[in-house]
Formats: sequence, structure tokens, C-alpha cells
Amino acid sequence: MLIDISRSMLHHRKSSLALTPEEEPLDINRGPNETKYGLISPTPKHHLKLLLVFAHPDPVCDSLSKAADKLGFEITTSNTNIGALDEYQAKSHDLVIVDTRAKNFDNDLLCRSIRNTKGSQHTVIIAIVRKSAFERDDVTIASLLESGFNRCLIETTNVLVCVNELIVLKHCDLRTMAQHATCQAMYTALDKCRDLVIVTDDSYKFQYMNAACERQLGLRQEDTIGKTLQEQLVYDTVQINTMGSSLLRAREWSGPMTLKRKSTQETIVSNCRAVPFSCAGRMPTHFILVFDTNSIDPSNLSQSRGSIHSIRRGSTDVRSIGSDYLRRTSLAKLNALPLEAPITKIVGLIDQIRENVGSNGQLVQLIDKVEDILKGSELYVSHVKEDFRMKTDEPVVSDLITALLSKAPQPTVTASSRRSSNDSSVFRPSRTGLIKVPAAIRDLLDTALMWEFDIFKLEDLTRKRPLQHLGMNLFNHFDVCGALNCDERTLSNWLTVIEANYHAENSYHNSTHAADVMQATAGFLEKERMKSIMEPLDEATSLIAAAAHDLDHPGKSSAFLTNSNNPLAILYNDVTVLESHHAAMTFKLTLGDERVNIFKNLDRDTYKLARHNVIDMILATEMTKHFEHLAKFVNVFCTRSSVGSEIGDQSEDYAPILTAENTTLVKRMMIKCSDVSNPTRPLRLCVEWARRIAEEYFQQTDDEKARGLPVVMPMFDRQCCSIPKSQIGFVDYIINDMFEAWNAFIDMPELLTYMRQNYIRWKEFDEQNHTTLNDIQKLQATILAPSITSSIKSD
Repeated sequence: MLIDISRSMLHHRKSSLALTPEEEPLDINRGPNETKYGLISPTPKHHLKLLLVFAHPDPVCDSLSKAADKLGFEITTSNTNIGALDEYQAKSHDLVIVDTRAKNFDNDLLCRSIRNTKGSQHTVIIAIVRKSAFERDDVTIASLLESGFNRCLIETTNVLVCVNELIVLKHCDLRTMAQHATCQAMYTALDKCRDLVIVTDDSYKFQYMNAACERQLGLRQEDTIGKTLQEQLVYDTVQINTMGSSLLRAREWSGPMTLKRKSTQETIVSNCRAVPFSCAGRMPTHFILVFDTNSIDPSNLSQSRGSIHSIRRGSTDVRSIGSDYLRRTSLAKLNALPLEAPITKIVGLIDQIRENVGSNGQLVQLIDKVEDILKGSELYVSHVKEDFRMKTDEPVVSDLITALLSKAPQPTVTASSRRSSNDSSVFRPSRTGLIKVPAAIRDLLDTALMWEFDIFKLEDLTRKRPLQHLGMNLFNHFDVCGALNCDERTLSNWLTVIEANYHAENSYHNSTHAADVMQATAGFLEKERMKSIMEPLDEATSLIAAAAHDLDHPGKSSAFLTNSNNPLAILYNDVTVLESHHAAMTFKLTLGDERVNIFKNLDRDTYKLARHNVIDMILATEMTKHFEHLAKFVNVFCTRSSVGSEIGDQSEDYAPILTAENTTLVKRMMIKCSDVSNPTRPLRLCVEWARRIAEEYFQQTDDEKARGLPVVMPMFDRQCCSIPKSQIGFVDYIINDMFEAWNAFIDMPELLTYMRQNYIRWKEFDEQNHTTLNDIQKLQATILAPSITSSIKSD
């Protein structure tokens, strides 16, 4: 269908609205491979990529390999699930053939994992089955197809038969997939097209509109589906009747069309070209309407929502289109939750006002300024006006009010030395070699910036001292010594003291978790987006906050401490108990000994800034403010043109991200994502973290029952809790939206890939009734054993 749409679109561009005579009927049933308007036929590439997955050397594999070689396929082979997935993710094969006869292969897992990889919808996956599977009525074939396989082939060692099978796959299945890929490309092109494009059915009900329609006409795709052009868009129904008389006879139509904007009901006249096409039979089933934006009077259009710079140019910034869409979808997800913040309502109302102000640039600037103020972290924190002292006759009153009401200005560091994008491509070796690292640990630490890093292996190798070894490795890599102007011995001493004050008896909140959060933070800091906006001091304090964010954690929640009248709860007035303690303990230990004080060589202002950064990031890990932090991040970084831009561009379009307050929002989101990144790690690591946190929660519930305290999490009872269900709910309500927003900002798709793969496996574990700690431990000892599922890549 879309091939025909795009062909008409291209012809429209090529002819610049030079229409064919109305008397000439259109052939609305052209085949998808014809190129009447110069559209390249979406045939597969000449050198197709084939992945053969066979557990053992096999005559069937040899025959397929010989046949593929004759047909010019580029062949890759693998004999393990993990190896096959790694090969596919690296090369994106067109065709994958899996030997499902082997009993030691988890064919269902492999196929689902591939299907959860970006772009896999255009890959054909074939299952090799025994002949008996086709000769008897059993569920083998249906089960494989439900897992995601496209087709099943009977095992054969005849090379000629294999050649013929591959030819059929190439010219049928692979060609179809190539056409689907072309369709997707055409949808992308339509969405980026500056002209307004609408597709309706033969009764003029909306089926599709591109981003330009949403932006310029004040419409939303979800609000128009099922409604007609007359109801939503076209001002004069006579024009619809005139156009319909041609379209229903399979003829193109062109002419002026009067449109109305939904919000203001103002009218806009544009040249329209309408083309009919048919999905079945000879009669038209759908109409394509293309409105030429060159024929629209710009004075009649409200400016596209974007930055002030975009409005002054009088043009549409493509980056604004994508970011606005992301913002709308992200806010829609937040609004669908059973919680909402007043600021979300306010920003939504401001957006509606902005759409109605028309082309008044000055008013739009004022509205943007109001929205920026509302996005501030503290709306009711008073600031003394700059001219207050000049208006006050009594200096004592001025000093008193200034001291009481003013927030101390945050110090800024004037010396800035941004690293180039290539500066962090390799690890910096330890300059003094203070810590002698065994070869096994050193080899493992070479992968310290990979998302698949095995933190539990480091825990074993270091005898539960992973934070000191990983911390020094990352501190040297990011040159924390240079940022803090301290020596490596002090950094090493600091890590030793910090790790010693984590409780090793905690199953989850121990130094291994701290090292894992620090490793995730380092992985985020390596991304180009973060390198461009983070100063060296920002990087150093981010790593420090990550390492110390759960310092002296007692293994119980803040609610437990409050209910039990714990001294910490009394000290902090039952407010942000644990996070306040972690931050205070960090500076108590750091400043209490000169041998440990990593801040001792900083000047006063720089120290204040470093302290502020560390405290702010640690406090951001409090989960009771999760939705508040997420809403702020979405409101700021999914508006205007902040998403998809280069930070290095100092244009006004990118000004919002360069402010200190917005950089703070980024650092908060970064440590939040690092703190709860477990569901986005490879499956084996994800399951182990889930086991550990469940054990800690179970222990808290046991203690609450034994002491007669209120049970904070009654579902975390070791007798009846389903660990898979707890993880599924955690992803649904907390992880999914946050990591989608974070990935859109940082561009790290492996986060979502692992999250979705793990989500599927937790669903399967639940369906298979693997729910208790014992069940999870049995899975870990069998299919999740490190020797089978270790996914650390060799780079």
C-alpha cells in the first residue's frame, strides 16, 4: 500500500503540482515492483547475510552452507545461543536458520531475543525440523511459529534441495521483508515531509496524517482516527464533493482547499493534490491528500512549537518535530499513571495557550519564559530582588531580609577543560601503580565500561571488595585526580573507607551494588551527549555520588526505620531518612581524616559546588520523588529542540540544556537510572539482582512481623511472593517510562533491548510457575549459569 502512496508522492514532487489531465484514468492496481515514477524496486541486496545456528557440526548445516555459498550469501555460523545473538546484533542478518532439533538449544529464547532486537522485523528466521514434525499432528510447528519463526524447513542433506529452498526464500520471504523495510522508510519520509500529507478511506475518515499536519493545523493523530475530513479539517464540504466525484472514478484531483485549524478555527487556503488507490479490487479504497505548504500564507499559520530562534527564522526545525512527539508520548504515559503533578497540568495548559497565540513572537517568548520558571525545582523559594537595597532606607532591615530569604548562590567553576570526544576512547593506566591488581581482575576491568560488565565476577575475584578495584579503575579513566587536584593515594584511601562502611551482610545494599551503580554511571558518562555537557568536576562528583549513594545502608527501608523509631529517623524527622544519612555520612567520613579527604585541595567555591553536586545526586535516589524527577526531565528535555541536537551547537535552540539547573536535572536522572538499572542488564545479572533485593525485602518483612511493626510491603512475604510478578510490575510502573525517556536523551538502545528481553523471560518464568527464591536459584544453577549465559563481549 505504502509503495503506491510513495510513488504518488514522488510523482507529485517531480511534477511540482503539474497535474495529469483529469480525463486520464489512473491505474490504481499497479504491482509493487513497477517503477513508473522512478521508485527503486525494494528487492533484496545482492549479497544477503545468512546466519547458521547449529549446536554441532552437522551434514544439514554443511549442505545449507554450500548452497548459500553458490547463491552468493555472506555466511556466518554460530553454535551457541549467546554467540548467535551477538553475531546478529553485530551484523543484522537478512536470514537466520536455526537448528531446532538440538535438545540443548533454547530455540524459543533465541528467536524471541532476536525479535526484540531493533530492526529484526525485517529478518526472516527459519527453523530446521525433523521430517517427523510434518508427518504427525503435533504442536511442534505451531509452537515454533508462535515463538517468532517465519517458516519451518524439513532437514535435508541434498545440496540441490537446499539451493532451491534458499532461492524460494530469497525471492519470496526476503523480498517481502525488503518491501516492508521500504514501507517503513517511506513512513519515515512522510513524517519528515514539510508538506501536509493525509490518508483517508473512501468515506474520508482519517487513517494517517504526518507530523506537519499535527504541527501546523493543531491536530493530533489520536484525536482524528475514525473522524472525517469534514468534521476535523475541511471548511467547505462542497470542495469535498467536487474532489470525491473524481477520486471515486479512480482519477486524480487537484485544486484549492480551505482548511481550518482546530484550536482557533481560522481558515487556511492551500493547493491540494488528491490521489486514489486501492488495497483490493479495482475500486478505490483510500485517498491520499497532499497540501503544498508553499501555497500557504505564513501569516495565517501559528508558528511551530519550538525555540525562539526557530520562530524568528519563520521555519520549522525538524528537531522540534521529533522532540515534540517524544514529549507528547512521554507525558501521555505519565498522565496514564494513577499519579499526577500539578506542574504537568500547568505545562499542558501553557502549551494550549501557545498554540492559540498565533504569530505573536513577543508573546510566545513571554510564555516560554513562564514555562521555564515553572520548571524550576523550588517555586516558592524567595529571592531578593536585585534593586532591593536601593529601595530600602534601613540597611539593617536590608541585611536581615537578605540573609533570611536569599538562597546562597551556587559557586561556579570558571576553569573549564572539556574533553574532546576522542579523549576517553582508551583507559588511562594507573600513574603510580598503588594497587597491584591480579591479572584476572585486570582483564575483567578492561571491560569496565561495557554495559554487560559482570559485577558479580568482580565481587568473587576481589573477595567482596569490588568498589575499591572498580572505583580506582574508573577514577583513573576519568582523571578524577586532576578534577579534584588530589593524589591517587587519597582516592584509594577514600574508596577503602567508603567500602568498609557498606554492610557486607546486606544481600542487596552492599558495596557490590554501589560498584554496579558507579559502573553504570561511568557507562552513561562515556556517551557523546554526556561528554559534551559534563565538566570534569561534574564527572568526578557523579562517580563519587554513585559510589557513596547507599553508604551505611542498614538493609531496611526508611519506612521501617520510622516505624521502629530508629535513631536515624528521629535525627532526620522522618523525612528522606536514608538518603540524608548516606549524604551526611559521606562527608563525615571524607572530612574526618586528611588521608581520606579527597576535597582538601579545592578552593572554597569549588568545594561548595562539589559538595552540592554530591548531596543533590544522592538525595535524588529517593524513590518517593521518582515521578517528580521524571516529569521534570520529560518537560525540560523533551521540549523544544533539545532532543536530537548537538550540544556543541551554541545556537539559541540549544540554550536550555546549557543552564546549570538543567544540567542538575540530567545528573539526577543519570544516578536514578544507574541506581535501578538492574532490569536493563543481561538476563543472568538481572535475575541475580532480583534474587538479592527480594531476599532483603523478605528479611525486612520477617523482622516487621517478629517485632509487631506495620508491614510496609506485605506482598514481599517469602511464603507467597512471586518474584517474577514483582519484577514485571517494577518494569511496568517505574523502569519502562524512565528508561525510554533516558534512552531518547542519551541514545543507548541496549538499555531497552535488554529490558524487553528480560521482561519476556520474567513473563515466561511466571507462566512456568518459577516464583519462589528456591525456584529462581534452581534456574540460576541450570539455564542461567554463567558458563552458558555469560554475555560479556570481547569487543
